[in-house]
Amino acid sequence: MSPTPVNRVQTFLAFDFGVKRVGVATGNALMGQARPLRTIAVEGDARFAAIGKLIQEWAPDALVVGVPFHPDGAPHENTALARRFGRQLNGRFHLPVIEVDERYSTTEAQAAGARDLDAASAAVILQQHLDAMALAASTPDDESEA
Repeated sequence: MSPTPVNRVQTFLAFDFGVKRVGVATGNALMGQARPLRTIAVEGDARFAAIGKLIQEWAPDALVVGVPFHPDGAPHENTALARRFGRQLNGRFHLPVIEVDERYSTTEAQAAGARDLDAASAAVILQQHLDAMALAASTPDDESEA
């Protein structure tokens, strides 16, 4: 087995969960840009089979799942469903799952004129995560400022 390069670029697949459809996007930490891939419009085992093919193709280091909340931050029924979906992804594919607050992702995708709204919403969710990673990497530690 060859060692993993230290400077390997982190890649991600992101999901905008819906009961009927799941939008998918990809991106990596080096470029810091998310892009929509497709919408998976099947349910049950067929959904996870389609996701498995994308995981095989893109070989992500982690999965990002958008978790919806009410505008005031309170959870609702879909909050629990999205979190369950994330746990299912982790259990089936043994990859870390990162939850991202997806409030207004669909609105942002609509405003950008997206043709595939679900995939574009997944890209918005992933972009939020990539931006947060870049910000964290550029913010000096408290100890180093002393």
